[in-house]
Amino acid sequence: MSEIDRLSHAATLARADTLTSARAALDSIPWLGSAIDDDSAARRFDAWGHSTAIDENTGTAVISGALFDVLHGRAGIAASWPVGNAGLLHCYGYLLSLEATPYGLKRDRWLHGELAQACGLHPDAFLPWVDDTTLLARATSAAAAILRSPATSAARTIDGRATRVAFSADRGPSALAYEVAPAHGDAPLLVTLFPVGDASSVIDEFRTARDMRWNAV
Repeated sequence: MSEIDRLSHAATLARADTLTSARAALDSIPWLGSAIDDDSAARRFDAWGHSTAIDENTGTAVISGALFDVLHGRAGIAASWPVGNAGLLHCYGYLLSLEATPYGLKRDRWLHGELAQACGLHPDAFLPWVDDTTLLARATSAAAAILRSPATSAARTIDGRATRVAFSADRGPSALAYEVAPAHGDAPLLVTLFPVGDASSVIDEFRTARDMRWNAV
């Protein structure tokens, strides 16, 4: 069985939305639990802010409530459905999501090469099972690099909280990195990293949006 088939099998298990099935899903992929353990021990989740598990495009949950609880329990993070740690949800939760979105499956960003290439990396750079470092560590590094030296970026204050989006290219296909301050006066934390087809149109949308974007809370 390929690693992608293992992910699909685990995601199918997790869809049952019971703690037993969610634990079985996580246990069926040894490297996934080990990655969460490593990230937790290294406090890598601290670099990420909050996200909802309810997708802003579809209005549906991207993972089950039981899987949400099992993932946060494994990471040692206190969370109450549907708001959890953005890094945990967007990296590891998305790997086990089968919910269709207008842009495909949530996990596609990590398994396909578009995002990695937009970050200036090898197409396989975000495959979660191919490196000694965890997916979260690699995603954190890539997002931080874009936010530090963007081709273009924009910042806004929404409800007193600083938000910023940054792109690896100023137009056309690009990687998007997004950060949001948890509260007024706080330093922004990472929320998401994903590929977009046209950076210029997305940044225009960001500048006029009234609310947080991309499932940030």
